[in-house]
Amino acid sequence: MVMKNYPPQFKADAVALYESRPEATIRQVAADLGINPETLRNWVRAAGVSRPRGRRAETPTEPPTPLEAENAALRKKVRELEEEREILRKAAKLFRRGDALVNRFQFVAGHQRRHGVKRLCTILGIARSSYYYWRRTAADRAARQAADARLAVRIRAVHLEPDGTYGVPRITAELRETGDEAVNHKRVARIMRASGLEGVRLRRRHRTTVPDPAAAKAPDLTGRDLTAAEPNTKYVGDITYLPLHGGKFCYLATVTDLPSRRPAGWAIADHMRADLVTDALAAAIGTRGSLAGSIMHTDHGAQFRSRKFVSVLARHDLVGSMGRVGAAGDNAAMESFFALLQKNVLDRRSWATRQELRIAIVTWIERTYHRRRRQRRLARSTPVEYETIMTPAAALAA
Repeated sequence: MVMKNYPPQFKADAVALYESRPEATIRQVAADLGINPETLRNWVRAAGVSRPRGRRAETPTEPPTPLEAENAALRKKVRELEEEREILRKAAKLFRRGDALVNRFQFVAGHQRRHGVKRLCTILGIARSSYYYWRRTAADRAARQAADARLAVRIRAVHLEPDGTYGVPRITAELRETGDEAVNHKRVARIMRASGLEGVRLRRRHRTTVPDPAAAKAPDLTGRDLTAAEPNTKYVGDITYLPLHGGKFCYLATVTDLPSRRPAGWAIADHMRADLVTDALAAAIGTRGSLAGSIMHTDHGAQFRSRKFVSVLARHDLVGSMGRVGAAGDNAAMESFFALLQKNVLDRRSWATRQELRIAIVTWIERTYHRRRRQRRLARSTPVEYETIMTPAAALAA
């Protein structure tokens, strides 16, 4: 069994994540990161972190006096009268705009006990026979509405699972995967509109690949085949920019295992020098234990063709591979991952500091992407689940 050698930056990120979540226990944070709780506890102790827990203040309650009870009852009555007047005011305004006939039926049904059906139908200009027919068929409508309400609860749960980013196509696929084959995307779209739910849309990313014509070049060993039979045999690497508040930027480099599409290592810095990609590769080596014999596929960025990066590949017995110049499809796995990162993290809010953004990225990758987000290409399993199935006896970090 390969001993897990966590990189120092990962330890620091884990402790920072624990500090940033005062409501979470060490066990919960450790589960999100896929590490042993005692391991995280040791890191927290070594960092000298102390996070006191607060208690809820207990407020004694006293029974109200008769005068207070009477005043409360009067205030409740006044509120009821104001609500009734507001309903009538809104209904009159609605009818003046000539809205659907069903709204008038609903108004009659809601006020018939007070004003009577005959009088309301006369005032609103509708036939009583039409109203009674609408009321006889109310059971079928109620059943459809109840079914839509139940489906809306499931849609909201699926939508919120990956931090509120799923749209109509993925939610429909998730519902069908759980056994509801009758649901279609039009119904899902209608219920999402009614519930105010919307998937996150992708913004255009800045270019980070700057080729260096004078640097070394590796052959393409993948042939645009971004698959592999088992984990820890074929990796892809790339860089993306991370916008900060005030027009500033920092950069993220990742090294991703192709079969499971799981980032095994990454690094964040305020520059795009070779140190950025070598740090990400070192993190992957520390997480996996060894990458010896694996293919490391990248684009033609100057960082990946630098002497420093090439020497790290040679020192750890990795084989370099590069796609065609200007062909984003040759590294589509990383483009897809960065697009998800941008939708789920970068586009959600403005980040003031690099540390805040780092914690958000660590949380999303380790908790959501690795352990919650099911992927169609992985037979509807998460990257961690897929690696467990592919290599049940392997000592991969989970």
